Amino acid sequence: MHFTDFKNYILKINDYKLPGHNYLLKIAPPSRIKHLKTNLIPENSKTASVLMLFYPDINNETRLVLMLRNTYKGVHSNQISLPGGKVDRLDKSLKDTALRETHEEIGLHKDDIDIVGDLSSVYIPPSNFNVYPFIGYINTTPIFHPDPKEVSLILKPKLDYVLNMDIVDSLVEVNGSTQKVPSYIINNHILWGATAIMVHEFVLLFKQMINS
Repeated sequence: MHFTDFKNYILKINDYKLPGHNYLLKIAPPSRIKHLKTNLIPENSKTASVLMLFYPDINNETRLVLMLRNTYKGVHSNQISLPGGKVDRLDKSLKDTALRETHEEIGLHKDDIDIVGDLSSVYIPPSNFNVYPFIGYINTTPIFHPDPKEVSLILKPKLDYVLNMDIVDSLVEVNGSTQKVPSYIINNHILWGATAIMVHEFVLLFKQMINS
């Protein structure tokens, strides 16, 4: 999709109602279905925010920014994610958290990014984080400066590809065991879990905008 067309749609995003958790069960791992149905968040949960960022490539085709995290001792090791992270005490808002983390992880300055809306929050039981996703765009083809400690690879799928991805079953490591989970495949990498849930809600919302 041409970036001009994308912006014409995305700038009207707040005129549309989010699909909500009940529409996200199709892409949720079995262990997450209960939380999506009830939306009960533990009182001791931590808070984070992420940014679903779009930009035009050199041909003015719209692309989405995703990251492959480095391998480390943690529950989200070597997983595809959106730029973002936990709230810092100096952050003025959840939006500021997403922008700060985007700058720290992939080197894009917050002043170059326009935030236009948000998606449903997603609770992640393994790390006990309740994550708030924001949607934004940058008007030019960015030069990424990924933090080598955090980011193994930046994935930049075209929006047209994202809108037409099939949900498939994939085998992943969860808490030390191999489990079958619904997922997307991007550049031969498995996109699953919370990030897949967020992407799925965006796809549902954007298709609603296109077809209305």
